Amino acid sequence: MRILTLTLITLLSFAFVSERTSLKTKSNEALAFCKKKNYNIDFALFVDMSIHSGKNRLFVYDFKKDSIVLSGLCSHGCGEMAWGEDQSKTNPIFSNTIESHLSSLGKYKVGKRGWSNWGINVNYKLHGLEASNSNAYNRFIVLHSWDDVPETSIYPNGTPEGWGCPAVSNNTMRKLDALLKKSSKPVLLWIYE
Repeated sequence: MRILTLTLITLLSFAFVSERTSLKTKSNEALAFCKKKNYNIDFALFVDMSIHSGKNRLFVYDFKKDSIVLSGLCSHGCGEMAWGEDQSKTNPIFSNTIESHLSSLGKYKVGKRGWSNWGINVNYKLHGLEASNSNAYNRFIVLHSWDDVPETSIYPNGTPEGWGCPAVSNNTMRKLDALLKKSSKPVLLWIYE
């Protein structure tokens, strides 16, 4: 029993370190991108879709502190499955097609702040910067909060799935909004798996 427990702890530790290593690699690439494009070089937003949707997978990475300063749950698109369920919590599907109701991978420029019918009534327009997400603006893909997204991990359950927007909890959105409103330069959001 003790060997099984130690093995389980080792595997969980490896998964945690692996996620952090992946984000560290992405953050280095993101900082280079932000410098080249004259984006905000204080922080960027990351969503790791390889992480189960019931766990924190949205991260605010502070480039100056070289660390994560905020994390939270984040939804993905349901596609043809039932809206508001968690049927693809472990294996999301991605698309850049209009009306697909799926999320798109890639780098985004976080655009203007606007009114949302969801959550705390704030959203940020997303401009896809790659072929994999070039239709984001036309698909009305925005960063917003949703009352149904919990504040803390709900694993093994998943976060409710919407129509492709990265939706977060109301409290997470309040914190993101405070950061984004202060930025005088575009902020990078990178959704990857």
